[in-house]
Amino acid sequence: MVRTQDTDKSVSLESCEFWLALAEHAQCRDILQSHIEELVPILIKGMRYSEHDLLLLEGRDECDSEVADKESDIRPRFAKSRSKTLTSVHPEYIDSDSDDGTSGDDFGNEWNIRKCSAAALDVLSNIFHDELLCSLIPTLNECLIHTNWVIKESGILVLGAIAEGCMNGMLQHLEELVPFLIISLSDQRALIRIITCWTLSRYARWIVQNPKDLFFKNLLDVLLQRVLDDNKRVQEAACSAFATIEEEACTELVPFLFDIIQTLVYAFSKYQHKNLLILYDAIGTLAESVGPYLNNQEYIGMFMPPLIERWNSLGDNDKDLFPLLECLSSLAIALQLGFLPYAEPVFKRCVRLIECNLVHLVSSNEESVNEIDHDFLIVALDLLSGLTEGLQGNIENLVTQTNLFPLLYECMQDRIPEVRQSSFALLGDLTRACYQYVEPFAKEFIPLLSKNLNPDLISVCNNSTWAIGELAIQMGREIQTYIPLFITLLIQNINRSEPDTPKTLLENTAITIGRIGNVCPDVLSTFLPQFIRPWCIALRTIRDNEEKDSAFRGLCAMITCNPTGIIKEFIFFCDAIVSWNNLLPDLKDMFTKILSTYVNEIGLEQWKSYTDQFPPPLREKLAFLYNV
Repeated sequence: MVRTQDTDKSVSLESCEFWLALAEHAQCRDILQSHIEELVPILIKGMRYSEHDLLLLEGRDECDSEVADKESDIRPRFAKSRSKTLTSVHPEYIDSDSDDGTSGDDFGNEWNIRKCSAAALDVLSNIFHDELLCSLIPTLNECLIHTNWVIKESGILVLGAIAEGCMNGMLQHLEELVPFLIISLSDQRALIRIITCWTLSRYARWIVQNPKDLFFKNLLDVLLQRVLDDNKRVQEAACSAFATIEEEACTELVPFLFDIIQTLVYAFSKYQHKNLLILYDAIGTLAESVGPYLNNQEYIGMFMPPLIERWNSLGDNDKDLFPLLECLSSLAIALQLGFLPYAEPVFKRCVRLIECNLVHLVSSNEESVNEIDHDFLIVALDLLSGLTEGLQGNIENLVTQTNLFPLLYECMQDRIPEVRQSSFALLGDLTRACYQYVEPFAKEFIPLLSKNLNPDLISVCNNSTWAIGELAIQMGREIQTYIPLFITLLIQNINRSEPDTPKTLLENTAITIGRIGNVCPDVLSTFLPQFIRPWCIALRTIRDNEEKDSAFRGLCAMITCNPTGIIKEFIFFCDAIVSWNNLLPDLKDMFTKILSTYVNEIGLEQWKSYTDQFPPPLREKLAFLYNV
């Protein structure tokens, strides 16, 4: 701890990194328990800007929104491929003064004692949780009310750093702290406005879940002002914080949509190059958060013209297309038919991007092909997928005007997993929207899907699995020919017992097996003993929806063909069918018929003896829902 406070920067930094390393050790808590009260104030002090830092930061409080960005300030963007699953992302620690996209010798990218101390406090808060607050609160209070802005700023950073690990203990303080932070968003110091944006984003969930008039509306008003701040780094921080708020608030944003859109549209005329890229993300996240509520002609007339103007101004090899295409993809899904007036030129350009980049990749040798070449394929495929999902059957005319399917076939064989992942997502969406145009290529597509059921590439495997299920629905009995290509792999995947196996893989696989069973129950029913237990476990906890419904109908059809196939695991079937909250009457009848068949087969006395071994909640639900 002494060396963590050393006047030699290199010594103090290396000493501080020790705490980060120790936090990864299983015995960290036991080792530090008696020292944590002394360590926490040291880390908090280390989170202040040093005199050297302040020299490097000179001028950062200036109004610089009209100063053009240096191209060296723009960090390269890479595509984010779509996954046809429900995923939850654990929030990654974001260092508040990190100026993403700056050149390597800029202070914002320099690993220093401030950043290291903040990271150490964050990880330790996730080990000690609320116990940390006893040694932290007194020092934190002193920082937050201090007249020295540097110390006050470090206190706000501390608040953000402990947000995840100490949330329960902080709840009693937030009614007082959140208004303080909202006021701090208007501080004359840009560096305080920046850190406050980040810290408030760390408490976004609590703010959204509390009465809107108390905190949320006030925060939204001031945060939108910061989105239009005259300091570029404040703009960036505010846009990022707003995106986090959007993700938490979702449809709670609907009453404020006009003001939000008006602000974001005005930002188009105010932002320089770098922050424009962040603005696309904020608009895309808004579309994902409020969905069809954005399909309003007044709103569309506000935000689509500047986006399309930007779309038309960028060349086909401009990497700024990446965030813009991702933004348009989210908008296409949200707007649905509202996007139709813009669909044709966007669709055709995406196909052109795919074609041009495929030609380039074929003509280039392996060494000259870089990640960017494939990223153009990914973002174009994903935008086509978004258009298809949003427009559904209205995509038909656009599909028939292009050579999309031969291009898609090539993308499905690309050596880059993310390209294949996006290809399979698009194939599934096209299968839903206009299967008649997919049908001539199905015999070529299905073997490629089968080859990509490798769980080592989870997102690729998920999208491939999902696409097979969509094809099964449309092809009906015709898919029987192809079942030997993938059924063994699907059964292997659903039986994966590794603790790190994502739930999405098990759920997707179960739904696809159910869908295939719905159209070919006699074929799949012979495999029932091999997958019934993990199948039921995978789907018992997912929310009621159309996909779950189709999967369970397939299961019922398979059981009807092979009633003995689930005898050894019948308790898991019972547990799965009582997991429903909103069960359609005809599906309930199917469950009732299967239960009655088993009761009649073994007799009431033996059935009672059998179910007496069930956990009481399961036994009670069966009696209540199905009278057995």
